[in-house]
Amino acid sequence: MTDTDVAPAVPAGPPEAPSGKRRRAWTVTALLLVFMMINFADKSVMGLAAEEIRQDLGLSASAFGLASSAFFLLFSISGAAVGLLADRVRPKWLILAMAVLWSVSQAPMAVGGGLAVLVISRVLLGAAEGPAFPVAQQATLSWFPNHRRNLPGALITLGITLGVLVAAPVLTWVIEHHGWRSAVTAVALAGAVWALLWISLGGEGPYAAAPDGSHDVSDARAGAGSRTVSAQRGIPYRRILATRTWIGATAAYFGTYWVIAFALVWLPSYLQDALGYTSSGSTRVLMLVWGLGGVAVIGQACLTGWLLRRGTASRWARGGVGGVLLLMAAAACLALPLASAGILTALLLIAGFGLAGAMSSIAVTTVTELAPADRRGGALGSMNAVVTTAGLIAPTLIGHLVDTYGAEGYHYAVLITGAVLLLSGTAALALIDPDRDARRLSA
Repeated sequence: MTDTDVAPAVPAGPPEAPSGKRRRAWTVTALLLVFMMINFADKSVMGLAAEEIRQDLGLSASAFGLASSAFFLLFSISGAAVGLLADRVRPKWLILAMAVLWSVSQAPMAVGGGLAVLVISRVLLGAAEGPAFPVAQQATLSWFPNHRRNLPGALITLGITLGVLVAAPVLTWVIEHHGWRSAVTAVALAGAVWALLWISLGGEGPYAAAPDGSHDVSDARAGAGSRTVSAQRGIPYRRILATRTWIGATAAYFGTYWVIAFALVWLPSYLQDALGYTSSGSTRVLMLVWGLGGVAVIGQACLTGWLLRRGTASRWARGGVGGVLLLMAAAACLALPLASAGILTALLLIAGFGLAGAMSSIAVTTVTELAPADRRGGALGSMNAVVTTAGLIAPTLIGHLVDTYGAEGYHYAVLITGAVLLLSGTAALALIDPDRDARRLSA
């Protein structure tokens, strides 16, 4: 490994960066927001083209669910492995490699082939996309001190919402007029173009770990009173992963990812087959779901930042806000199957699926606050590996329920989702406390 393969040395200095650094920080943040948009546009193709793919390839709901879950077969493993690697290799090059692989892995599916090609392409795409969110967050947050991380972290999470909001109408039109394989081609080309921009504009910031595992001491000073362990080095990963905060953030984020997997793969079919929406009507509801998700992500970032600046402990500013949002989403999902069809059903669906998304940003900033800079990639990657198993389980389970019970299977799936969110919200409120666990790690 050469000197160019590892994270650059971190300059010491005051927490406030000069204007040039601030512009670069927001340029990188904007690029990585688009990176996450493309990431979730890739994921959304299967859900948006579900009926067309099933008809074209002659798939049952269970077979389609298995093909969708294949995306997550290596997703979690690669997320953990690359997360650990990101503590040793510059995230810039890891992110570039991911973007290139996204486009390459989708080429066979865009050209032709049947179920086997579909499954293999999705497995490879999942392996390439598994580390995307934690590594993108690591690269983004390396440009900001702890007390300024809520907004940039939320913007990267917002890329999830914007990716689907942009992809839903555009890819639906492409699918209807040119076929689902053309939609795959479009997102593959978008990834290739983004990679070219990242080569010249991407990079890590002054709050990344140094090659020797030390940290920028300004990161510790900039914590605005929080008891992070960022001035320490060499804390074993097992100690971080054993903290109640890491466990609580991971359990809470699991519920969010369960909802994301449901929404990406099965929500369009649920709206059309169980609730009677047309294709265009379901697209509008999907946009409202993801739109509320975006509002929740930005809203929680503003609220959390305000609470932290007022001296509120992260236990409440992050764990409390995230836990309450998850419990609200759980209540909406549990009530949804019992509501009569109409506007109330739509409102409950939008609330249940939209409010849960904010926890992904909260979980990342919480673990970033807790973990030393030289352990953040591994801590975030390990969390992502556990969380994204929801993407492996949920599509397959829902497909089985639909094949077994027909349209009624969707209602059972929503009730299960509500139960998962209830447990996740409870975990956030009961376990997350970065200040307490930072003290224990420092002991």
